[in-house]
Amino acid sequence: MNKRRQTLSGAKRIVVKVGSALLANGDQGLALSKIDDYCLQINQLKAQGFEVVLVSSGAIAAGCQRLGWTQRPQALHQLQAAAAVGQMGLARAYESALESMNRTTAMIVLTHDDLADRKRYLNARATLQQLLSLGVLPIINENDTVATDEIRFGDNDTLAALVANLLSADLLLILTDVDGLMDADPRRKPDARRLSMVQAADVGLDKIATAGAGNLGRGGMLSKVRASRLAARSGANTVIASGGEPNILTRVLEGEDLGTLLVAELTPMTARKRWIADQLRAKGDLRLDDGAALALKEQGVSLLAVGIAGVEGQFDRGEMVRMLDQRGVLVAQGLANYSSQDIMKIIGVKTDAFADHLEYVGEPEVVHRDNLVLM
Repeated sequence: MNKRRQTLSGAKRIVVKVGSALLANGDQGLALSKIDDYCLQINQLKAQGFEVVLVSSGAIAAGCQRLGWTQRPQALHQLQAAAAVGQMGLARAYESALESMNRTTAMIVLTHDDLADRKRYLNARATLQQLLSLGVLPIINENDTVATDEIRFGDNDTLAALVANLLSADLLLILTDVDGLMDADPRRKPDARRLSMVQAADVGLDKIATAGAGNLGRGGMLSKVRASRLAARSGANTVIASGGEPNILTRVLEGEDLGTLLVAELTPMTARKRWIADQLRAKGDLRLDDGAALALKEQGVSLLAVGIAGVEGQFDRGEMVRMLDQRGVLVAQGLANYSSQDIMKIIGVKTDAFADHLEYVGEPEVVHRDNLVLM
């Protein structure tokens, strides 16, 4: 058994992401034949015992085409209108394809707030796990109809990675319109070669990943590389492969050398810490002195007030905050035990002196290590 096949051999729960470029069919709307083909492959995987969740782009692209728009608009209300129009066609296309295979499907639309709120996060996970236990194929998309820049994920690559974390998936399979991650930008270097197997944590991948997206999409190769690192937090490997390749899903899971396999080397986080790490928008920042930043990174300790040099933003007790070093580099993020106003009163203060500065004294730590994740 080759190394690639060995790495993928234990995968049972899979998140498949299909990009807009694969589903858009010019001015004809959605490429229904491709949707039928992907559904056929997913049906085969489910028949083999795999659990599959599909994250599908295409709502805005489909809406734009139905409305006669050849370019993705910039105005928020136009994007939301296109999503509202396109979401109907997208859901109908998948339901029609799977119905002929006696497979039931469910459409779930999410915003960042759905995963940022711990209760809603757990509810989403419970719903998806129930659907999987019932043999239903969950199809997930970002709720572009109501999402704004403040609450959106940014692209469905990120959403797919967060879903992989949510469900502790074994594999994230990102289908796109290229063969995989190349060792150079193929637009500038025609002889660029596909990378077969790399480590997701390799920072050198950022330099060769291209960030460009098509007219109807938001993501690019860089977003897919970053998504692989998000998925790695739960121990999920990622494959970036061409959705135009015949039987791509089944062939990848059989270990065939297609696309790029990004291996997760990280030890899987606990579910709670994974939720903390997945939060994309913190409420405020804590600036650390050099000693505190080093202690967090090397000793895995809690953050104490004595190590805080500054506070930025306004937040309440229990909200998500980032911890930055003196150069502004992100060190960690976690849940604050005190509000921004109270932390301002105890900056640099030792724990046993809190009572001299606060009306109440709660936890001795500003951020406890159990609620803190190194980034």
